[in-house]
Amino acid sequence: MSFVRINGVLLHYRLAGPAGAPVVALVNSLGTDARIWDGVIAQLSSRYRVLSYDKRGHGLSDTPPGDYALADHVDDLLGLLDHLGLQRLALAGVSVGGLIAQGFALRAPDRLTALVLCDTAAKVGDTAGWNARIDAVSKHGLGSIADAVMARWFSPGFLEQRPDDVAGWRNLFVRSDPAGYAATCATLRDTDLTDEIDAITTPTLVLVGEADLSTPVELVRACADAIAGARFEILPGVGHIPSIEQPAALAALIEHFLGENSHG
Repeated sequence: MSFVRINGVLLHYRLAGPAGAPVVALVNSLGTDARIWDGVIAQLSSRYRVLSYDKRGHGLSDTPPGDYALADHVDDLLGLLDHLGLQRLALAGVSVGGLIAQGFALRAPDRLTALVLCDTAAKVGDTAGWNARIDAVSKHGLGSIADAVMARWFSPGFLEQRPDDVAGWRNLFVRSDPAGYAATCATLRDTDLTDEIDAITTPTLVLVGEADLSTPVELVRACADAIAGARFEILPGVGHIPSIEQPAALAALIEHFLGENSHG
């Protein structure tokens, strides 16, 4: 395990793959940590230098007080990359991690060779919904919403056929920091890039699970439509976190896209 303090926040990060290889950075979703990418990393790390990390408020990273703005998350990622001396990279994010990736692409397009947005959009949810979730977590803890979250994270097939895996991911969720979760809900509540993402010029692959209830297919398709030249793919029978349900399929799509765009 590796740690560094960026902008006063301790971040936990991991590096896999050969030093000097083309870099791929991965950003996790709300209520998870870098481990959601393990299956993807296993496939990509034979030819890429893969960075994964726990964003602020998650995993082994610090939970600074107050609501988190999108700019805070982008600052953390930029600071981590600078600390590691990683200047050019491909960037992939899922859910709020995809929103962070969009913000990064708008802030530092010169750092990117390719962008992969999984199960995300320029605007996710609405103010009332996020405030209700923040209130529930603050008053009753993550366990109070855990079953509903699992039903939105995973496809019906995964829920039925892999109950022990679902139970394990539920454990990860309920053992997360409720303050960090709520502060990142505020990121989603307060971020709307609808009028900005048409400025993204990085080659972009947009992916969505066919059974995603958190960011449904048509919402994610609209994100792809707003980015000039973006490719859009639907993963059959997959929910909100394809890196858990179908890591090999996701990694294959990412690897093919990076190859097309001369990244490795």
